[in-house]
Amino acid sequence: MAIQHAVLALLAEGPSYGYELKNAFETAVGPQWGPLNIGHLYQILDRLSRDDLVRAERQAQPVRPDRVVYEITPAGRAELDRWLAEPSPRSGGFRDDFFLKITAAVRSGSAEVLRAVLANQRGYLLRELRNLGTLRREAADPVVGLLLSAAGRHVEADLAFLDDAEAALLDGAGIRAAARPASGTVSDATARNRPGLADSA
Repeated sequence: MAIQHAVLALLAEGPSYGYELKNAFETAVGPQWGPLNIGHLYQILDRLSRDDLVRAERQAQPVRPDRVVYEITPAGRAELDRWLAEPSPRSGGFRDDFFLKITAAVRSGSAEVLRAVLANQRGYLLRELRNLGTLRREAADPVVGLLLSAAGRHVEADLAFLDDAEAALLDGAGIRAAARPASGTVSDATARNRPGLADSA
């Protein structure tokens, strides 16, 4: 996740310090994103400082310890502009834990196992969709509401994928075909050179 660019965007509004940036980020993106770890934020700020994208200034406070205030540099503004001008690829590609779970269920050869996996996931997704709907109705910030709407769209797409999986795999023949190795994975030439393979074909 390009949180460092979100930090640059917040600093583009004016100088700020760690906990103020944490609160501004969490307010901007809403509850669905989750809290921003303050230790991770300071690691990001240190990296941005080393890369000359922000400058840090230690400011004395009358009672509390000194506070470090961060300010975006011209190089930081250029990096923010570059990031905003580029499209965003999927951060995790198309790797998905649930797809691996379906693969394992199919390899078991049991339609009951696959049905249970799909049913459990559908129940989870429906609960998630209801939760997102409640949060979206309660969101006062339109940007937060939009993020929650996008999350809901993703959940709806996952539910549609469950329908696809049921149609493709739960007709009996589908799960049996998917559970066994695809034909032709061992070539005829290889079979002829391995004792027993040609005879069992």
